[in-house]
Amino acid sequence: MTRTDTPPAWDERTQLTTFLDYARATAHAKCEGVSAEDAVKAPLPGSPLMTLCGLISHLRWVEYSWFQVVFLGEEDKGPWTDEDPDREMRIAVDIPLTQLLDDYEEQAARYRQLVADHDLDTKAQRPIRDGRHVDLRWILLHLVEETARHNGHIDILRELADGRTGD
Repeated sequence: MTRTDTPPAWDERTQLTTFLDYARATAHAKCEGVSAEDAVKAPLPGSPLMTLCGLISHLRWVEYSWFQVVFLGEEDKGPWTDEDPDREMRIAVDIPLTQLLDDYEEQAARYRQLVADHDLDTKAQRPIRDGRHVDLRWILLHLVEETARHNGHIDILRELADGRTGD
């Protein structure tokens, strides 16, 4: 996976998708070579769901929710429930990190095509909490922000696990 934040062209779509792909690739890079044991550790006492596996699973399912459920209007088949809204993070400790990363990348490839097939002004089929229908541009911006924010969490967990740091 190529990791660059410099787009090959300067149009809006290319810049947005390049930054999302960069954030995705950063999540992958920060998990490279981590042990299976460290991938499921939750070293922060106040955050028992905060594991590398949990965060990668969360990123994967956040994209699913925004692209498939909100944008396309599909039925929500995510792992969460009303009783366990963070279930995607909880169940991730039973899935190897390599599988979670592979699933995340496979899904990202499908979403790259979805984004390529739609105008950035296309409105989501479902409204967000305040009742408005965001457009694809907003979803991409939101996913860049969300992925970058969680990359900070991944970075901290990785440093706590084995001392590895990186950009």
